[in-house]
Amino acid sequence: MTKQYRIADLPPAERPRERLQQQGAQALNTDELLAVLLRTGVSGESAVQVGRRLLQTFGGLAGLQRADFHEVENQHGLGEAKAATIKAAIELGRRLTIEQPETRPAIGSPADAAGLVQYEMSALEQEHLRAILLDTRNKVIDIIEIYQGTVNSAHVRVAEIFTQAVRKNAAALILVHNHPSGDPTPSPDDLALTKAVREAGRLLDIEVLDHLIIGQGHYTSMKERKLGFS
Repeated sequence: MTKQYRIADLPPAERPRERLQQQGAQALNTDELLAVLLRTGVSGESAVQVGRRLLQTFGGLAGLQRADFHEVENQHGLGEAKAATIKAAIELGRRLTIEQPETRPAIGSPADAAGLVQYEMSALEQEHLRAILLDTRNKVIDIIEIYQGTVNSAHVRVAEIFTQAVRKNAAALILVHNHPSGDPTPSPDDLALTKAVREAGRLLDIEVLDHLIIGQGHYTSMKERKLGFS
């Protein structure tokens, strides 16, 4: 059985917050970083053990990021304030990776784009439509959620796809959506949406570079397949 302890029982040099102060955040493992955010544990579990339980429950940080706020809030020992702290910290980390111009990833191929989203999107239980917004050097500006539900040209308003792209002064974008079935074969609706979005992009001078379909462990590039990109 896992030993139960309080962080206060540890020597000061072994406590997560003190170690962060003295050695830097990089010296802490993920359990300990979550413990710093949680601040306190619950009866029978230290904050570190609560953090470890959260990672096991949701399948790591990526799962914790994907989890609905109320799923996190309802975990034993959390509540609204701690759930909000965790969600905010994860989102700040995500934004940091794409807001620093010198470290923002550049997209040079469909594989580069898929690599940014495939791990998360392949596990989603509903279809999600997102757009990877790019600057003039094909560096990522942001990855935005556009729509959740059945993704086709009848349900998705093309104008919504470009709203954030215009606001963020994007030069280009890549559409991405997932097939929860796991099969990334494009459908006729996927082809129709691709054509409609490319046409709108021409009018707005925002190039639509590709439309990726994410499946389970695989993806399809509509551009590579020459579907809607003739």
